[in-house]
Order: sequence, then C-alpha cells, then structure tokens
Amino acid sequence: MQVRSLFLLLALILVAATTEAGKNKKEKAKKDGSKCEDWHWGPCVPNSKDCGLGYREGTCKDESKKLKCKIPCNWKKQFGADCKYKFESWGGCSAQTGLKTRSGILKKALYNAQCEETVHVTKPCSSKIKSKSKGQ
Repeated sequence: MQVRSLFLLLALILVAATTEAGKNKKEKAKKDGSKCEDWHWGPCVPNSKDCGLGYREGTCKDESKKLKCKIPCNWKKQFGADCKYKFESWGGCSAQTGLKTRSGILKKALYNAQCEETVHVTKPCSSKIKSKSKGQ
C-alpha cells in the first residue's frame, strides 16, 4: 500500500513539473512576441562585402527589431535579394550585340520589398560550340 502511494505521489510530482515547464516556454514566447502587426522591414544588410550573413531591421510604431538574414552569393544584385522571379529560358544569341536575353516575372516579394513586376537580363553568348556527337 505504501509503495502504491509513493508511486502515485511521484507521478503527481512529475506531471506538475512538466506542466510548469510547458508554461515557462509559452510565457517566453509571449514576451518575445509583439502585439504590433504592421511591421515594415528594410533590406538585408550583409555583415561584410555584398553577400553572406547579415541582419534586417524592422519597425512598427515605436518598436524596432533586428532579424538575422542571409544573402546568397549568387543573387541577382540588380533586382535585390528580396525579389524572387520566375525566369523563362534564354533566347537565341543576337549577332549584332553578342548577347542572350531572357525575362522574369515577379513570383514573390519578401518583407514588403518594392520589386519590378517584369525584369530583363542579358549575358554574353557562349563562344564554345556544343557538339552532339557524344554517343556516336
């Protein structure tokens, strides 16, 4: 009988301890959160050079926050790292300019970024001639 009582007491203590631990986590989440819903975010500013880890500042009324962010080192600098585009295939090579072109349509603007709806990019034509005689 005493073993059963001891076991029941330990079970109650364990339940009480886990309940308190859960409450503490919820309280921390509420402390870090903000009631403000209209946040305005600036661009991601890299810590060094023009890509890699950095931070983004946001403001809402009289509050401000900094979030960690990352700019990939292969991003299209002219469009901004927060503007995501869906690009079509590269067009043919122009003999006059020696450039290929393609366009992209805005897929997503992150953190309220101001993005162009359609963008056009160019790159030099390849001087290499591709051969299709690999399997012959």
